[in-house]
Amino acid sequence: MTYGELNAGSDRLAAHLVSLGVGPESVVAICLERSFEYVIAALAAWKAGAAYLPIDAAWPAARREAILADSCAQVLVARAIAGTHAANLIDVELDAAFFTPGTAKFQPVGVTRDRLAYISYTSGTSGTPKGVEITHGNLLNLAFWHRRAFGITARDRVSHLAGLAFDAAVWELWPHLSAGATIVLVDPDVRASSELLRNWLVAEHIDVAFVPTTLAEPMLAAPWPRETALRYLLTGSDTLHRYPAQGLPFQLVNNYGPTECAVVATSGVITATERHSTRPDIGGAVAHTQIYILDENRQPLAPGEIGEIYIGGNNVGRGYRNQPRLTQERFLPDVFSNRPGAHIYRTGDLGRMLADGRIEFHGRVDGQEKIRGHRVEPDEVAAILEKHSEVLSCAVIGHGDAADRQLAAYIVPRPGKQPEPAQLRQFLTAHVPDYMIPASFMHLDSLPVNSNGKLDRAALPAPCHQPVCEGVPYRAPASPLEMRAAAIIGEILHVPNVGLDDNFFLMGGHSLLGAQLVLRIRQQFGVSLTLRSLFEAPTASRLADAIERLLIARLESMPEDEAASLLASIEAR
Repeated sequence: MTYGELNAGSDRLAAHLVSLGVGPESVVAICLERSFEYVIAALAAWKAGAAYLPIDAAWPAARREAILADSCAQVLVARAIAGTHAANLIDVELDAAFFTPGTAKFQPVGVTRDRLAYISYTSGTSGTPKGVEITHGNLLNLAFWHRRAFGITARDRVSHLAGLAFDAAVWELWPHLSAGATIVLVDPDVRASSELLRNWLVAEHIDVAFVPTTLAEPMLAAPWPRETALRYLLTGSDTLHRYPAQGLPFQLVNNYGPTECAVVATSGVITATERHSTRPDIGGAVAHTQIYILDENRQPLAPGEIGEIYIGGNNVGRGYRNQPRLTQERFLPDVFSNRPGAHIYRTGDLGRMLADGRIEFHGRVDGQEKIRGHRVEPDEVAAILEKHSEVLSCAVIGHGDAADRQLAAYIVPRPGKQPEPAQLRQFLTAHVPDYMIPASFMHLDSLPVNSNGKLDRAALPAPCHQPVCEGVPYRAPASPLEMRAAAIIGEILHVPNVGLDDNFFLMGGHSLLGAQLVLRIRQQFGVSLTLRSLFEAPTASRLADAIERLLIARLESMPEDEAASLLASIEAR
């Protein structure tokens, strides 16, 4: 499709939208697959003075209907969609004439920077989707920054592969169309495979591509032909764990930004030579954007200190549609700005400012897991596992009830490799404490992703409960105390032949079973261990040592005859 055809087709549809009463601040919902019609419909909504609302056709009907109702969309543009209650339905099959170039010229309705450009619905913590309102001014800031940062011209060919209801699709379209570049629509089957997508990017001579993190990471270790046209591989949507390999023909750019701040708030090139002990950073603030790292009292923290990320500047959206209370909670007055009416957005993400102004991401404020009394960031465990020579990519999540909470690791091995759980456990042992070692490891061919290209945690299979300790070299208990401690652990966990180095928690133990173990030890030895003592001494060997220390201390504090009686009763048990 040429720019002339796009312009003429959107003129004709815009005229029809205006005839339906669409105007400034109206909402035109678009429920279409990736297609020319989709782009025509979005541009036509703007020409009519309205905003557009992308809706994923794969969403359940109830979710689609709820979003249509909440957004108060006046028009729905769709393809043979049944059961909709939209006030006006434009079917691209039945109403195809509105998407073809006409002869009459349409004068677009003028808009200002404060007018609504699009609404993007995201998942809410309550389970109800919330609509983020982004203005033309917010979007212009993104477009102007992007074109300058990556040198976009009319000669460029760029990919369009993000899920259409994902705000990255906005980023793929408008900065490039406004520069006269060629947008190449990716085939649905290609965008689900990192290998197929890499081959497609090469074959289509793509210059700039956005690829979600889950798909991008395997590409960083894959071979690329020297004649690759790709200049920039832009990634984001999940935590980046991997640095690019040496000699890649493109630059890797890691990006970060919540939907509420027009897609991208920070951006930075990640080089192969960095190779820090930490995961790659998320770059620095984009143009006309301020990043604040604040404490719990919303006071600035010094560089290097971890706090919550707040975002200010021209990319901060209006707020949430029809949710004034939530808007008030998350979009706060910017006390650091002299601009009247300026707001900052509270992201709920943790980070720290580095000395050069770049940001190191540290997960969600509420995204940490509490494992055996310790707070754990699962992404940290995943980042370390991905440094293993046989691991291509992985995900780590928490599972189980609060008292039974454990980590589960899902491993995508490198081709021809099958790392054993014991091998991975041993690798992690050198980097993290016991409580950060997953209780189970499962091999997958690939990590599941949702329509937005993000890791689909809900689609991960149930954790494999094969004990991690299986395969750990067996070291038999030697002393009577070690044999007794190992036997108690085995009885509670129903595991035969517990070795000295087998970990209670990694064999399926948890807080409730730990309480039983503590009680059994008190009954057997007359000493009082705490649950925290068990966390610190989870193996039969260390548990026997702890019991021995407590027992000796108790015996030394007792008269000789009472001590002898206690020893006799212990031996009798």
